[in-house]
Amino acid sequence: MDMSGITFTFAAIFLGAALLASLALYTRQPIIIAYIALGALLGPYGSGVIANVRLVNDAGHVGIIFLLFLLGLDMQPRALLNSLRASSLVALLSSASFAAISGGLALLFGFSASDASVIATALMFSSTIIGIKLLPTTVLHHRHLGEVLVALLLFQDLMAIILLVVLQSAGGPGDLSSVIRPLLMLPLLGIGCWGAVRFVLIPLISRFDRYHEYIFLLSVGWCLGVAEIALVLGLSAEIGAFMAGGAVATSPIAQYIAVSLKPLRDFFLVIFFFAVGAQFNLATLPAVLLPAMIIAAALLTLKPVIYHGLLRGVSESHKLAWNLGFRLGQCSEFALLIGMVAFQSGVLSETGNTLIQATTILTLLISSYLVVFNFPTPIAIKDDLRRD
Repeated sequence: MDMSGITFTFAAIFLGAALLASLALYTRQPIIIAYIALGALLGPYGSGVIANVRLVNDAGHVGIIFLLFLLGLDMQPRALLNSLRASSLVALLSSASFAAISGGLALLFGFSASDASVIATALMFSSTIIGIKLLPTTVLHHRHLGEVLVALLLFQDLMAIILLVVLQSAGGPGDLSSVIRPLLMLPLLGIGCWGAVRFVLIPLISRFDRYHEYIFLLSVGWCLGVAEIALVLGLSAEIGAFMAGGAVATSPIAQYIAVSLKPLRDFFLVIFFFAVGAQFNLATLPAVLLPAMIIAAALLTLKPVIYHGLLRGVSESHKLAWNLGFRLGQCSEFALLIGMVAFQSGVLSETGNTLIQATTILTLLISSYLVVFNFPTPIAIKDDLRRD
């Protein structure tokens, strides 16, 4: 049996996920926890059943791309721009606060200034995946809570992209243009998407809208194609996918595309959460366990408080501010990517990278529990909190 092939890999992931998800549901636990735990069990640092982590990572990344594409489909451009303007100050001040907390604690635990600076920047963001995955679709589509949450996450994603460009330049020759270029390419990509949708996609969809298979193929091709163009322009595939979806959002067929692609998105997101667990090196855990637990506890406790104060400061309601604060109380999947790039560029030690991984996974796990047990979500354990 070829235990490195794609068929065996996917069979192990989805069979194992089905078994652990069944156990999680019987014991009233969030099923996201099952996917991460399975990755730790079957990955190269666990039993080693699945050693080809690169294949899993690449497939999981596709899930994030589809998630951002569907998010763009659900957001009207004018409402999103208004939310971005209102949320930019909150995103900047909150990120600075979280960076100071995590970086300061890293220094107290004896990490170097270089390590502490990378740890600070990696841990100051919140998870786009958890934030959107645990938000009911009706809230995401039609309510102010969804608009503010998405605006905050997108602003953070843009900051994370800039940081990644800086870190990638740190490993070799780089200049200010490598940072400015993505900011200049962003409006160019937006204009290109708008033109392609208006003059190519909409006419094609109008002519062949009765062929559902064609609409599905056209949607997938458009999403992945723009994601790749964004990479060529120095942006991220996630930003490209979001803009691809946003450009189609005003089309009457946007909601049909969204419904058609949701099963495909969920397929790849299972792989993404598996990959999060599979990347965790259990052998290096003892060296960073205490600082990871302290930093995770500090962020999980202070993030809701800080978000609440800042959101109240821009006239958001008390209830919405607490709701958003807890939904954004974890670290981001971007933290794992920032840690990996910084380690490969030589500006972060292996111990510092492990600390980022451990802290991120701890916050993803605990935050998922807090949200699923206390707020409306599509996967809530309590019937009165379950919202699709």
